Amino acid sequence: MVGYLGFLFAAALASAQTPCERLKALSLPNIAITSAESLPVGQLPAHCRVAAVLTPSSDSHIEMALWLPEKWNGKFQAVGNGGWAGTITFGTGNPEAVPRTMSSALREGYATASNDTGHKGRGGDASFALGHPEKLVDFAHRAVHQMTVKSKAIIGIFYGRAPRLSYWNGCSTGGRQGLMAAQRYPEDFDGIVAGAPANYWTHLMTGIIAAAQATHKDQPGNLPREKLILLHDAVLQSCDALDGVKDGVLEDPTRCKLDPVALQCKDAPGPACLTAAQVEAVRQMYQGAVNPRTKQQIYPGMAPKSELGWDPVNGLQPLAIAESHFRYIVFKDPTWSYQKLNLDAGVALADKIDDSLITAINPNLQPFFARGGKLIQYHGWNDQQISALNSVNYYQSVAGRLGSKVNDSYRLFMAPGMAHCSGGEGPNQMNPMGALERWRESNVAPDQIPAVHVTNGVVDRIRPLCPYPQIAVYNGIGTTNDAANFSCKVP
Repeated sequence: MVGYLGFLFAAALASAQTPCERLKALSLPNIAITSAESLPVGQLPAHCRVAAVLTPSSDSHIEMALWLPEKWNGKFQAVGNGGWAGTITFGTGNPEAVPRTMSSALREGYATASNDTGHKGRGGDASFALGHPEKLVDFAHRAVHQMTVKSKAIIGIFYGRAPRLSYWNGCSTGGRQGLMAAQRYPEDFDGIVAGAPANYWTHLMTGIIAAAQATHKDQPGNLPREKLILLHDAVLQSCDALDGVKDGVLEDPTRCKLDPVALQCKDAPGPACLTAAQVEAVRQMYQGAVNPRTKQQIYPGMAPKSELGWDPVNGLQPLAIAESHFRYIVFKDPTWSYQKLNLDAGVALADKIDDSLITAINPNLQPFFARGGKLIQYHGWNDQQISALNSVNYYQSVAGRLGSKVNDSYRLFMAPGMAHCSGGEGPNQMNPMGALERWRESNVAPDQIPAVHVTNGVVDRIRPLCPYPQIAVYNGIGTTNDAANFSCKVP
């Protein structure tokens, strides 16, 4: 009798559970669901919130989140990370300014997921990888792939049908993750938005270190803030009108050929000029990292007009992400300092150790495109962390294989005046995911993407972002703050 009552109680308890709560008992390989709860409408739409741990290797512990909306649009959107990750991209703040978080995807009706790439910590710290090669593999590509596969399986169980389309949305490391997925796991996504991708990982890390070495060599060679302002203003004065509009934004900074020697002090050093050491540092910032033996470029330099963002590589220490890479992954020495890097032997060692683990520069995207996959990449010309020319270089490498057919599946949008992933002097808020949806679902290719600049909550400029190599050209009539008065053309 007791057993029968126990059976009835268990049956009643099971019937009282929601479909969301029943996911806690789900059994799938290499994943443990730690919680599943239904959340009512609040700041976010009503949804089922799932937390889980992925263990694809004996040393893996990848924490992920999956949100399943009550009003589902039938699609899945995974979102990426930044730096060395270490956190899940839930999303806070203005979803219009940063539309690549779980919160922004959920508001659009997507089932959405993100993960911490297998470790906890700050985005600038790679110490998690020291002595843990499997965790480095998780960060490099496995965490995103496993999260995607498991998310699709849970979505199918929860809704009774698989997502009809799956998208990726990320910037910086998230952009690298998107390109890595297209290259290594072409069946994971039907469309990818890859912003400012850190895909040439080892050479990006080298470029940051090389910039720090350049701006700290032969003191007083490093560039204080007032000298960056001086340089920035000189670029603006010399090159602003090259695109036909004097508006504080360079549509194509590669056309700007200002020689910093024009700012060199004629007599004693002062606030209105650059010392010889500072002139050389500026040249190296624009030039990028170069192998001292072969004279070949390792990584492209910063674009003119990006000067006000050089502080991350021009402070007392270089950007921590880069120094951390060489400390814990290349040399495995927590005391290693960026001054020690040899741009010949050290970079060769970094490339050998990486061996395309984190780096994602394979130009063969045909398997992804053959499935109907679409790729939108964007990058701010004023990016202060990842050279905008890195995106140009990767796009050209893919175009070199596909020729004119590249535009059928892949378009790159360069954003004048935009900083790293967002912000900056130019229009920097846009919706590449919306453009990707129309392209993938309605075959409407993005001939331009509107972008806005906002000051104190008010839109004060709208411009079209054009598919590379086109730029926005002023038609000569009307305000230059209205996108309708510009056309996309090859300069």
